[in-house]
Amino acid sequence: SVWSYLSSVRENRMTRDVVPLSPDFLVETLSAFSGRLKKTGVELYNYTKLGERLGAQMFLKAISTLGEELPGRALILAEALKNIFFDEVEDVKFIDGEFTVYDLTVPFVHNFVGGHIPSILHNTVTLHQLAKWSDAQVILHIGCGERGNEEAEVLTGFPKLVDPHSGRPLMERTVLIANTSNMPVAAREASIYTGATIAEFYRDMGYDVLLVADSTSRWAEALREISGRLEEMPAEEGYPSYLASRLAEFYERAGRVVVLGTPERTGSMTLVGAVSPPGGDFTEPVTTHTLRFVRVFWALDPNLAYTRHYPAINWIQSYSAYVDTVKSWWMENVARDWHQLRARMYQILRREDELLEIVRLLGPESLADEEKLILDAARMIREGYLQQSAYDEVDSYCSPQRQYELARMFVEFYELAEAALRRGVSIDRIRAMKIIPEMLRARYEIGNTEVEKLKILRESMVKEFESLLIETPAD
Repeated sequence: SVWSYLSSVRENRMTRDVVPLSPDFLVETLSAFSGRLKKTGVELYNYTKLGERLGAQMFLKAISTLGEELPGRALILAEALKNIFFDEVEDVKFIDGEFTVYDLTVPFVHNFVGGHIPSILHNTVTLHQLAKWSDAQVILHIGCGERGNEEAEVLTGFPKLVDPHSGRPLMERTVLIANTSNMPVAAREASIYTGATIAEFYRDMGYDVLLVADSTSRWAEALREISGRLEEMPAEEGYPSYLASRLAEFYERAGRVVVLGTPERTGSMTLVGAVSPPGGDFTEPVTTHTLRFVRVFWALDPNLAYTRHYPAINWIQSYSAYVDTVKSWWMENVARDWHQLRARMYQILRREDELLEIVRLLGPESLADEEKLILDAARMIREGYLQQSAYDEVDSYCSPQRQYELARMFVEFYELAEAALRRGVSIDRIRAMKIIPEMLRARYEIGNTEVEKLKILRESMVKEFESLLIETPAD
């Protein structure tokens, strides 16, 4: 079974890891038990006299033999080894400067947990959020060619997730396909097609199905390896010449269909493919061909992750070609001015991106007050609207009506502030407005069923601007 396979792989991996215990500690702690340990096959001489590093498997064997007779910190370490792997630190380099630390990640793509990783974006949380909150009856998660530890995390983590719609375990409507990187290459290629076939089975039953493939890059690498063994003519970067057609065949299976037969049924299949370009290179073949066939692109940005902006989706690089398609639904079901509001918000964020280049060169004081206001408004949109905490009960999910009211509040703030600047109100007085902290807290204090409170908050903002204008004498 998958569970027994993961357990065996995990044990083999641990034989190559080391335990951070000094020889002095081993001599002090284990010497009294050397006789008992020797009978079970644990010889201490190499570790206490020759300075050899104790492996995790051998250490756990000693722990199981001696049990609670050992000091508490040794028992704590034994428990930690179930989830943590240690590598010996061979050298330490110091980097001068002030850096924002993201988890255990430091600048220049070095990471003490995972070695040299081009980017760590925590897309697992994003995938979990899609599984929990998507308007779908069936969720399929394909782990294609990922590391064994990541697949083990999915297999152990998903059963703990709760479906927010029904309150039941999320696993009751979830299908998991686990395929680790050291499994046969042919199995890695087949896992994507297996998941798509299962998704189509449920779609034909009239369900809305979400299929998440993590990641299609590993699947493409399997195609490359199989193509090489078949001695086929390679194309760009060694990938087979039919890579583009295979990707197209996969993504073309998505869509909404009226199913043949009786009773009459309508089902849909939505595909979300996670692409992992080496070194974050968006020009490599898998990424470029994928972008040809998909109409929505979420670009995960390591710079946003370093600044603790989650989800770390870059709003400048990301795009959706379905805006005009869904515009009529938003206008009919949410608000008539939704499209204009979205365009205005994007205009502010785009202008901020341009001004930040000037700020990096000349500093913020070189900007005019109108440009400083754009930076302030964009920061409020980022912190009060685009950021979202997956672990906050209120902020984890945002209904369409609440999205609209939040967006309207921030855009209206910018427009009123812009008008106030033209009438002589200083930028410092606008920045000192008491309503701003309340607006930034609204996303995790006002829930989906309390949209009226957002309208009241917006009215309070308008009144504070009116009082600012009254206090400011006309020119």
